[in-house]
Parts: sequence; C-alpha cells; structure tokens
Amino acid sequence: MENGDQFQEISKGKYDCLLFDLDDTLYPLSSGLAEQVKKNIQEYMLQKLWISEAKVPELCFSLYKTYGTTMAGLKAIGYDFDYDDFHGFVHGRLPYDMLKPDPVLRGILLSLPVRKVVFTNSDKAHASRVLHRLGLEDCFERVISFETLNSSNEDGSEYKQSSTEIFDFYEYIGRPDSDIVLPRTPVVCKPFQDAYEKVFNMADIDPQRTLFFDDSLRNLQTGKSLGLHTVLVGTSVRTTGVDHALESIHNMKEAFPELWEANEKPESVECSRKVSIETSVIA
Repeated sequence: MENGDQFQEISKGKYDCLLFDLDDTLYPLSSGLAEQVKKNIQEYMLQKLWISEAKVPELCFSLYKTYGTTMAGLKAIGYDFDYDDFHGFVHGRLPYDMLKPDPVLRGILLSLPVRKVVFTNSDKAHASRVLHRLGLEDCFERVISFETLNSSNEDGSEYKQSSTEIFDFYEYIGRPDSDIVLPRTPVVCKPFQDAYEKVFNMADIDPQRTLFFDDSLRNLQTGKSLGLHTVLVGTSVRTTGVDHALESIHNMKEAFPELWEANEKPESVECSRKVSIETSVIA
C-alpha cells in the first residue's frame, strides 16, 4: 500500500455516521414520557376511534409489537384517521417539562467529529420539542421523522386507504398459528426494512460505516440485517442482534473512544509523513 493510500485509510476511521433513535434513547425511559405517550394513544383509540375500553390496552400493545407503532397498526387493520390529528392528540398534550436539559450529552455530541442523524418514527413537531427540551436541537445534521418518511410525493400528500373495512385483529391474536394473513401497513416506519433503506438514500448513509443507537431490540435487529453496527441503549446486557449495549447514551465516549481518536490520528500521521519525507530528502 502506498503511503498516501495508507494515510487515507487511517484518517477515514471505522465510522463516518451515527444514527440515533429519539424517544427513550436520547433521554432515559425513566423520564416517564413514554408512559404518557401510551396513555394518550389509548385515549385516542377510545375517544376518536370508538374502540371498546376493554379492548384498548391489549390492542394498543399488540399492534405496537406487530407493526412497530400502534398508529401503523391501526392504519393497517383499517381505521381511517388523519395522521396530524393523531400526532396532535398523542404528542401535542405531552408534559414536555418532564424532560430536562442534558448538557453532558450535548457536550458529547458536539465533540464528535462524525455526522449525526436522528431517525424517529415520531412526527417532526414532537422531535423538535424533545430536542429543544434536551438542549440538543443544534447537535444533529438532520432529523428524519414520520413526515420525512411518509410523504408519498413532493407535495407531501399522504397515503389514502382504499378500504374502510376493519380487519379482525382479535381473531389473529387468538389464533396466531393460523393461516390468517395480516394486512400490511401503509405507514413507513421502523422496524420495517423499507424505512431504513429510505433513510440510507435520503441521508446518503453507508450502513457498513454507521453506528445505530436505539432502545428497541426489534429495530436494531432489522438494522443489523441491513449492515448497520447496532447499539442497544438502556441496558448493559448485550443480546442477539446487537453489537454493543449501553446502560445510558452518556456512556458513548467510554464505549467508542475510536470515534474521537479517529479525528486525532490524521494530524499525527501527516506530521510523521512530513518528517519522513524531509529526512529522506536531507539524506
């Protein structure tokens, strides 16, 4: 390998992008905000979609587990509602003061010499409020949200369902091993492959050179299958489908010192090359 090629390889580093989930990743689950989100989703199902109160908790959880988000599941099984109305009801009433500024994380992110992108299933207004409360609004190159992923064309118009028939999801829950075919969701979101591929294209991301931080094991497993290097946030116990596990996002610097070292090496390598060249000329 020529000296120039070697220098380029060393200076490039292992990762050139960090991809972050938002909720329960950039702030801890212990904040309590996730519980408020779940409460608001269940109230929406009860008040706006007229789903029986007795069925709401199980349906909310089962759709979330099956489709990545409860909203994606509700759309899949045939409920007709406006995306903005759902987000406004669920996120618009959240007590965001439960989140506190995080100067430690802000310092970590601003000191990182690599690209940083947020990839969230939530809407852009929610993402903006969360990042503002945390004091992180200027720490990322880009925020890819629900609207980014679900605009079907340039004017941002959303997918329109052709049927109003409600799929009997309760029958599927009761007979999971049957030949019942689940309907697909029109919503583009994690943990489905098309969402990741869209993000890669939109943000010019090479998954082989990207660290992906998320609190959801299922999201990480999809990312891993597509080549991302995965980091489970919220536990130190590493499991199948993840490469690393962090109790807190604050542990990034201890877990990945190479992210900072990669920025320091080029200068020293360049200096050594200059000394070598000058020495050979003098000789």
